[in-house]
Amino acid sequence: MRDPIILLVHLIATLARLMGPGGLRSVVAESLLVKHQLLILNRSRHRAPNLRVSDRILAGVCALFMRPARVFRSAIVLRPSTILNFHRTLRQRKYRLLFSPKRRRTGPKGPPKDLVDAIVDMKRRNPRWGCPRIAQQIALAFAVDIDKDVVRRVRATHDRPAPRSGGPSWLTFLGHANDSLWSIDLRRCESATLRSHWVLVVMDPYTRRIVGFGIHAGTVDGRALCRMFNHASRGLSRPKRLSSDHDPLSRFHQWCAHLRVLQGTEVKSVPYVPLSHPFVERLIGTLRRACVDQLLFWSASDLADKLVAFQDFYNAHRAHASLDGRTPVPIRKDVARLDRYRWDAHCRGLYQTPIAA
Repeated sequence: MRDPIILLVHLIATLARLMGPGGLRSVVAESLLVKHQLLILNRSRHRAPNLRVSDRILAGVCALFMRPARVFRSAIVLRPSTILNFHRTLRQRKYRLLFSPKRRRTGPKGPPKDLVDAIVDMKRRNPRWGCPRIAQQIALAFAVDIDKDVVRRVRATHDRPAPRSGGPSWLTFLGHANDSLWSIDLRRCESATLRSHWVLVVMDPYTRRIVGFGIHAGTVDGRALCRMFNHASRGLSRPKRLSSDHDPLSRFHQWCAHLRVLQGTEVKSVPYVPLSHPFVERLIGTLRRACVDQLLFWSASDLADKLVAFQDFYNAHRAHASLDGRTPVPIRKDVARLDRYRWDAHCRGLYQTPIAA
């Protein structure tokens, strides 16, 4: 009974306002303002609604045609926090206009737009690369001396990715071995049908290049290990020393006899210390993160094709931090220009590097 009486009283008051001077426009404006506020309140159900510029303009226009006493009763959307924030904004704007310098301050201009676009485009095409890697690839492709901090500032302004950093340490005495030492290690991969494939990685720790891969599907024994090593090193002169860890697979009689035939000396790493076998361990992690975990393979031949493509990218096109941004296998190529270059796809489009157009 109470609600109909309140509605009847509001009807009588509205009719009385309509009979007064300017009553029609006041009632229409108040009704339009209340309906607009209802739309604003229904716009968001979780937080207070955000007023747009059009909402503020419409509320202000409607308030011009209303009586002052009715404006305070109709302003149901406004809160004390809104008024305080508006006053704080006006106060900050006042002191900014009073005490800010008349001339704009000039500072360093930063890198040119072409370089910024190249950095952002390289990060977009290679999401897993960090600031040091992008700086090295820019220096390798464009012959531009750029620091990783510049790349980090550009990414913070234009890309805002999650920062990445870090890298394993390494033992310098292995560098004295030159080309007379190879490092080998094994990794197991699962195909799309969940069949286990073993990959023998052979690398040269001095030049950081990948010598080759040996692949075997199923259980690995002494004969399979010899075949994998011969396949990875086919057509190349064998080293004098071969570095490996304490994997039980290297104790097979066939493998030990194969090393004696090759007249090579096996150098073992320190047990349970991966840091004593740093380069190939780092390569295994890079192979896992950058290649194997990013794609699926169906058979041993399919995996071999993908690993050969990654070997070409790793040796000839990927900048290395331990080599001061150079590639393990130096190749002659034209220096690209920032205003004119194109992208070269590697590993079937998994990675892209800029080259001269």
